[in-house]
Amino acid sequence: MSADRLTLDTNILVYSIDSQAGLRREIARQVVDLAVGCDCSLTLQAISEFYAVVTRKGLMPAAEAAAQAADWLELFPSLAASATAVRIALAAASSGRAAYWDALLLATAAEGGCRAVLTEDMADGAVIEGVLVVNPFGRATLSAAAARLLGNAA
Repeated sequence: MSADRLTLDTNILVYSIDSQAGLRREIARQVVDLAVGCDCSLTLQAISEFYAVVTRKGLMPAAEAAAQAADWLELFPSLAASATAVRIALAAASSGRAAYWDALLLATAAEGGCRAVLTEDMADGAVIEGVLVVNPFGRATLSAAAARLLGNAA
């Protein structure tokens, strides 16, 4: 198992329940399942965005989405955004270095001791706010970098 703490971005959580996501759904489910056994924390931002996205897009009824979010709150330690993380995100967004919500996720993750974030929404391999961005989606399977982080040699 990897010794690095990591977090998952909203898109991984959404894909894990999206029956229309095909291979992405299967990989995202694998990521979530493996993350349960790792040093993985979820930001309250990602859990909240999950609920907002899946209910807005009609992927899940509100009660089911709330239950899923509550399950993740039980399974994973959670990280809340601090005032410092918000300041960092505002500075990154206003300078054009990152989109605000991405910057907030990364700043919160960094404060929580996360060394990596699994997402497809940022540049794979980039290190932002001290957090490594890893795209878990390989061509047909979990990417090698994500498998290493999750302690599952690919």
